Amino acid sequence: MDKIRLLQSRKQKILQAGKVIRKDIETLIDKDSFVELSAFSFSKNEFYGEEAEGEGVVTGFATVEGYPFYIVAQNSEVLSGGVSKANCEKISKCLNQAEKTSTPVIYMLSSLGVQIGEGVNVLEGLAELILKAAQLKGTVPQYLIVNGEAYGQIALLSGLCDFTFFIDKKSALAANSPLVISAASGTNLNKFDVCGATGLDKSNLVSFTVKNVSEIKSLIYRLNELLSTAVIDCAELNESIPALDKKNDADTIMKVFDKESAVEIGGTYSPEIKCLLARIGGISVAAIVFNANEGVKLNARNVRKIKDFAEFACCYNLPYLTFVNTLGIQSDIETNNSTVIKELGEYVSILDCICSAKISVVYGKAIGLGYTIFAAKSMGYDYTYAFANAKIALFDSFQGAEIEFSETKADKNELALRYAEENSDPVNAAKGGYIDNIIQPSFLKQYLIASLQMLLK
Repeated sequence: MDKIRLLQSRKQKILQAGKVIRKDIETLIDKDSFVELSAFSFSKNEFYGEEAEGEGVVTGFATVEGYPFYIVAQNSEVLSGGVSKANCEKISKCLNQAEKTSTPVIYMLSSLGVQIGEGVNVLEGLAELILKAAQLKGTVPQYLIVNGEAYGQIALLSGLCDFTFFIDKKSALAANSPLVISAASGTNLNKFDVCGATGLDKSNLVSFTVKNVSEIKSLIYRLNELLSTAVIDCAELNESIPALDKKNDADTIMKVFDKESAVEIGGTYSPEIKCLLARIGGISVAAIVFNANEGVKLNARNVRKIKDFAEFACCYNLPYLTFVNTLGIQSDIETNNSTVIKELGEYVSILDCICSAKISVVYGKAIGLGYTIFAAKSMGYDYTYAFANAKIALFDSFQGAEIEFSETKADKNELALRYAEENSDPVNAAKGGYIDNIIQPSFLKQYLIASLQMLLK
């Protein structure tokens, strides 16, 4: 028997079975850089009575714009991308290698669920896979592409990965079938309205919505470069931002980041909070920008978004910046009867664990608890700055203070006088040593660069 011809024949069969997914892999990676692993993994599905070439998943390693990655790509052409125990074991093997070499992982998910006939075996395989992905969280970056429909327990990977990409009009992700979800909800929605990017706008699972895999390649390169290279040369060290002297809003604050360096994560979820990876003076940072002209009112959802991003910054030891404009916790029954207090408590615990630089800039309002959590020196911020026209106070207005003290015997005239003085500018906080400097907004970037350079480890 000619072993070489037999090998070539087997290879051809494997390549043919994964023709579509391999094309997607080639679009994502550098040309001719893919090295496949466990290519000849085969098992037989007794229910269907056919072999699963490559276990319905392609694994290996490659480079993306020169950076190395491990690749895990489900092949929906083999048993509908059905997850099997052998499928999970093949993926876990790849993740073990990623852990050993501290190499980022890219998942491309496309599966209609578990393979029928596997029984509890596949559940054990999924448990092994999900646990391994959890062990990688915060140690090596994990990027997940919903490369079609991904249903069932494999969807849990999206909750463990650092970044999740949805392709417009192609991606759908859910723990159950969208038909079942829609029917149980008494609706007749299509799969994208149920579990596409728009259907999951309150899930905090959608990091990016893109048009195609080529766009994902560019984003992965930018994100990985920000995470893997802490400092690069920068010619923008002494730039002032005159626009900040005229207008203090989130869009203008964005000018503080080096040109074309900022990448917003999860922009469709609680858009009043911007979570950004960017560079300032060539230094990689994780930044929170409160995005509301009159100040953001905190609720369980937007605090959860801040908390998750702070945890990400902590895991990857990134300098953490907050650009503050908040009125504190929203005053309504729904917010009061929510997890907002618990989320804020957990955020404080995470903030305390961040070992890199922590800098707060009050560019708008820091009212009550909004100041305590996001700007107070006693909260552990290395530097706290405030714009000359910022507001730091117990309440947003005299009317707010009057309502708060309506049942007390406080002298309303004295309260109004004292409150008006306190609310006028941040000098009162600076007098107590709680603000490191009150700055002219246009010079913000110079202050931040100088602070980051002093704190950089």
